[in-house]
Amino acid sequence: MFGIPDPQIWLVYILSILCVVFAAWFGIKYWNEEDEDGEVSSRPWKKKKNKK
Repeated sequence: MFGIPDPQIWLVYILSILCVVFAAWFGIKYWNEEDEDGEVSSRPWKKKKNKK
């Protein structure tokens, strides 16, 4: 693969590709995610709990 016979180098290539795929998926999923306030959240995975 790419002329490099060492499996550890293959692992780095595979992990870097997986990282890019994950970052693209995460960015698309949380694109312009808004809070209940209507503001764009800086941490969309951490939702605010409603206080009663």
